[in-house]
This record gives sequence, structure tokens and C-alpha cells, in this order.
Amino acid sequence: MICPYHRIFTFGFLGFLLIASVRTSAQSEGHNESENTVMPVATLLKSEFVFSDAPFLQCHASTIVSLDNGELMASWFGGTHERHEDVSIYESHTSSGNWSKPVKIADGVVNDSVRYPTWNPVLFQNDKGTLFLFYKVGPSPSTWWGLYKTSSDNGTSWSPEKKLTDGILGPIKNKPIQLESGGILSPSSIETQNEDIWKAHIEISDDGGYSWKRSDIPANSNVKIIQPTLIRLPNSNIKALLRSDQNVLMESNSTDDGTTWSKAVASTVKNPNSGVDAFTLANGGHLLVYNPTLSGKDWSDGRQKLNLAYGNDGIHWEDILKLENEEEGEFSYPAIIQDHSGKIHITYTYNREKVKHVVLTLNN
Repeated sequence: MICPYHRIFTFGFLGFLLIASVRTSAQSEGHNESENTVMPVATLLKSEFVFSDAPFLQCHASTIVSLDNGELMASWFGGTHERHEDVSIYESHTSSGNWSKPVKIADGVVNDSVRYPTWNPVLFQNDKGTLFLFYKVGPSPSTWWGLYKTSSDNGTSWSPEKKLTDGILGPIKNKPIQLESGGILSPSSIETQNEDIWKAHIEISDDGGYSWKRSDIPANSNVKIIQPTLIRLPNSNIKALLRSDQNVLMESNSTDDGTTWSKAVASTVKNPNSGVDAFTLANGGHLLVYNPTLSGKDWSDGRQKLNLAYGNDGIHWEDILKLENEEEGEFSYPAIIQDHSGKIHITYTYNREKVKHVVLTLNN
């Protein structure tokens, strides 16, 4: 679900690079990792905003990808405010470590008199080097539809937009993963009008990302789940971690390359009904970026804190870095990747005004 427009918390621009080694205990957040697991130390290399000036008032729902040319690309939606018809998809990319000026790459213009807001871009580059931009267009999450564009030159130019087939929305918030078999798993979900029903599913492609079929993630009827993120477990097993209305992340497992999924059950990670993202490292460990709090009376309660957690088995998690820890504010909808050099990159919404980017390494 995308949260409704809300007041903006105003903060001054933080122009700094922070070099630090940070290790925090997870016990205060209620996580218990196996006693035999050695927690890595997160060394923060850079903390910056992707842009300082932009042609929009608000922004949200960033995504980031490490391109074949060694550079980074980030994307997000921006406009007057969420749900406004002028909300469009923007991108910025790095050149020699510096972010380019934001450029609009997609919008919801249907014709001269009809225009809709855009939502939740997701960048993904398949093993053939084709870069996909998935995004949604429509008045609301219950009525939107999925589209995509492709690029064969690392985002320098884009194909015309194409609508995904009925019943397929594309990745709703988080990046797909590509299996050793070549198949692609795209984490997705649906929401009905008035938010009465949230259901998660995985969309599966066997042709590099052009056509898809669905596999539902079952859950109890009284549990709402959306916005999966996927991690890889040993023996080709896959776990989905899901945003829910239960004050914890839910989780589901697949033992057949995403063809079928177990019923979603509560994980050990508390969460205030807010988007998360996770990633499996090259060494087999897992990282999770999330808001480590419980929900309150207002939808934005709990989003003033944002943590990075590490886990070996996908079940137990321990916080290793506090990305944000404020009394108020919104730091939400994170995206996390590992680049070709092994560095970890995280982007997230910073008070709906900017996109924050942090870079770190892990050391045992």
C-alpha cells in the first residue's frame, strides 16, 4: 500500500560524508540471533542525498540498480504530492561517483485531457544486460496497472512504454531476483478498494522478463500481506518477507524456484506496516532494511527510525546499523543492493523531500 499525502517534515540539507564503523546491539529491538553467529561490522562509507534541487515538491518509493558499466542508477516517483496527477517517474545515475540531475523518464499521460499519477518504479537488469523499468499508473493502488520500459544502453535511452498483461502488475515495490536457471521472480501484490484485502503473489518469467505467470502466497483470511522482498536460502530455497497489518513482517518459503509458496506466518521482526527490502549477499548472508517499531494511531508512526539487520539463516536477525533514529520524521521504503565491487547501497525516502543514499561495507 502507498500511504496518503501527509504533512512534510522540513529539515536542512545534510551535506556530509560520514566515515564510521558502526555496530549496534539488536537486543533492544527484540531480535535474537544464534549465539554461534558472528555479526559483521558495518562500515559506513558515504551518506548523501541523490539530489538537492528537483522539479517536484515531494518524492517517494526509490529503487536502485548496479549497472553493467559499473555505475549506479536510482529512480523514484515525484510530484506535487502522492496521488496527484503530475506525479511522474524520475531517474538519476552516477558518473565518476556523482549523481546526475533528476530526469523524468515516465509519466501517466494518456492523452491531451487524461492523466494519472505514477507509482513505485522498480529497476532490474537481467542476465542479458537488458535494463527494465517497471512502474504503475492509475488513480490509486486498487485501480493501477503495470507498465514497463527497457533499455539496452544502461538507461541512456528507453523503449516506448508497454502495458503488462491483465492480472500482472510487475514488482510492486521491491526488485526481482534471477535464478541460476534463468527464471526471474518478481515480488508483487494487490490491494482492493478501501484496503479491505491485501494479497501477495510472485510473478514468474521464463523469457528474461517479458511475459509472466502468477503464483499466490497464501495467508490466513484475517491477515493482510503486500510488498514481498525475496532472499535466497541454501539448496535453492527462497524466502519472501512481507509487509503486513500484524505489527511484524510475515514470511513464506518456496522449495521449487517460486512455483509454490507456503502459508505466510509471523517472523521474528517487528514492523509498523511499512515497506522493507532485503538482499542476499555474495557470501550467503542476508541484509534487511526496515523500520524497527510498532504501528500507532497514525499510518506514519514508527517511520522515524530505520535500521539495517543481518541474518545468516533468514529467520533470526540482528541489527548492525541504525540508519535513522529521530523523534519524528519519515524515513521509509528502503531499497538495498550489492554492487559488483561488493559494496552495499541503500536508498530510502527522506521526509518525502529527498532520496537518501548510503554506501557501506561489511567486515567480520
